[in-house]
Amino acid sequence: MLTHIRPVAALAGALVLAASLTACGGSSAASDEKVVTVYSADGLKGEAGDGWYDKVFADFEKQTGIKVEYVEGGSGEMVQRALREKSNTQADVLVTLPPFIQQAGSKGLLQAYAPQGSDRVDGADKAPDGTWTSIVNNYFGFIHNKKELSTAPKSWEELLDARYKDRLQYSTPGVAGDGTAVLIKAMHDFGGREPAMEYLKKLQANNVGPSSSTSKLAPKVDKGELLVANGDVQMNFAQSKSMPNLGIWFPAKGDGKPTTFALPYAAGLVNKAPHAENGRKLLDFLLSEGAQREVSAVGGGFPARKDVKPTDANALALGKLLEGVEVFEPDWADIDENLTAYVDAWKSATGS
Repeated sequence: MLTHIRPVAALAGALVLAASLTACGGSSAASDEKVVTVYSADGLKGEAGDGWYDKVFADFEKQTGIKVEYVEGGSGEMVQRALREKSNTQADVLVTLPPFIQQAGSKGLLQAYAPQGSDRVDGADKAPDGTWTSIVNNYFGFIHNKKELSTAPKSWEELLDARYKDRLQYSTPGVAGDGTAVLIKAMHDFGGREPAMEYLKKLQANNVGPSSSTSKLAPKVDKGELLVANGDVQMNFAQSKSMPNLGIWFPAKGDGKPTTFALPYAAGLVNKAPHAENGRKLLDFLLSEGAQREVSAVGGGFPARKDVKPTDANALALGKLLEGVEVFEPDWADIDENLTAYVDAWKSATGS
């Protein structure tokens, strides 16, 4: 895996729900020209309808008259759903985290489209073949309960302590994007697959068990049911507004520097999308300067566009969170090619 250190990006977003999707391809929703269906990883919709998706979808509907139908789940879950529907496509736009956006591309689920504004997105944050573009930049992290742990843990090794037994949980690798990120970071920090699996095997003694959705772990941490869980900076920062006991931190290996890596929300136009033109319009809107400027202020995240540099209070706080944290760049091509093997190794090591 590459260990190239990348500069911390600007700021970006939160989330939103719109409406439920009718499964039948012949439904009135599917035949309505004024609709666009989005399948998205969770994290960008506000707990109280006040997230980035909530704001930008409402603005988009007002401006275009196109209704956004929204379906949410774990990153892997959304890709698998789109894959099952490949012969009867339901989604127009797919939003998911790496390595699942690369997986969607390699499985032929996406078609090439470069949204307006994508020329302002860093080359590492979009597909070389034009099938996906980051719309909100983000970073992997962990959360802790600040009430019971006034000082965040510092290292992976500290989490092996008996005080964390049945009070630590991370989402399922291969299903949730942030859960898969646990594997990626562990393999980087411990120097390879084998030492990472040896560690995660030990950690399993304290782990509560599987969770298909990372967003469901934050309320448990806030209430003190869990002391520590995995997450990502944007989602947890947004959640902390209504969950005051959440603290964001980044594990280090031993007494080394804490590390993280970019984990952007990436969007692509679905192949054979039933409302492809509406999907293009939505992708253009999500990358518009106005929508990108609201990523930090409304969503608590980092803009995908390099030319958008917010200075709101959230942007400053998010920048401070990443001070002193080493940002590495995973080898996404390797992860896409070997993801199944890595997940299988994790299952074997943890008995999951």
